[in-house]
Amino acid sequence: MRLEIERFLTRLRASRGASPHTLRAYRADLEAFAAAASGVEPRDLDRTHVRAYLAGLQSGSLSRATVLRRASALRSFVRFLRAEGLLARDPFLGVPLPKRVRPLPKFLTEAEMEQVLSVPADADSASRRDRALVELLYSAGLRRAELAALNVGDLDLLSGTARVFGKGSKERIVPVGEAALELLREWLRARGGAGDGEPLFVNERGGRLSADGVAFLVRRWVRRAALMKNVTPHVFRHSFATHLLNRGCDIRHVQEMLGHASLQTTQFYTHVSLQRLREVYKDAHPRSRT
Repeated sequence: MRLEIERFLTRLRASRGASPHTLRAYRADLEAFAAAASGVEPRDLDRTHVRAYLAGLQSGSLSRATVLRRASALRSFVRFLRAEGLLARDPFLGVPLPKRVRPLPKFLTEAEMEQVLSVPADADSASRRDRALVELLYSAGLRRAELAALNVGDLDLLSGTARVFGKGSKERIVPVGEAALELLREWLRARGGAGDGEPLFVNERGGRLSADGVAFLVRRWVRRAALMKNVTPHVFRHSFATHLLNRGCDIRHVQEMLGHASLQTTQFYTHVSLQRLREVYKDAHPRSRT
């Protein structure tokens, strides 16, 4: 089983350009299944193994999202086994899966975002880095891994754009606001002499700042802003999308900036923006009030 898992991960990396984070998640989920189905050969997988594994997941303390993610990883692995001719029948046939309940994305109001972004940077370079980092996250709606992967040469300070490599190594060009550009100039001046091929954001040792490092710095900056909320880099991304839609930005433009392959993913944010639509409706429609 573990040998086929390694082959599957290699195929995933080669054919889909999966990120290290995605590969780590697949590996952990599939190794958990291999441990639960200890001694079972891939060719012998059947419905009883899948049902028992899913029942065990749902009887524990795991969230619904985690259960669905692990089931999805196993289904992808099963499809690989069948494509390789190692498994004759689909063991997922007739196996009920828990329904996906997707919570509305957490986001900050414009006032809360202003509270976070109005905290001034100190004179040291690390503080200027952190201030530029949080501004860029909100300005461009980047994922934390996308921001960590940016090089100095990916940023065009003249045109106000950044070249970003998203999921599946898909490249896109995103606009960067003037506030972020000015803070990035200050950070690069404080850092001094960084070449185009060097990381845009570095840690205290001078190496590339990791995605986990981005999350740590965001949490630290939010605490500094005295905002009593659990804020992750993805909350900045959700806020970016929500605020654009609330202010009338075309949803397809938001889709392009976020790097979503499907418009359906971006439409998820329209649920959050309904309150703003209601406010506009009440103000504008002559029959909105009795």
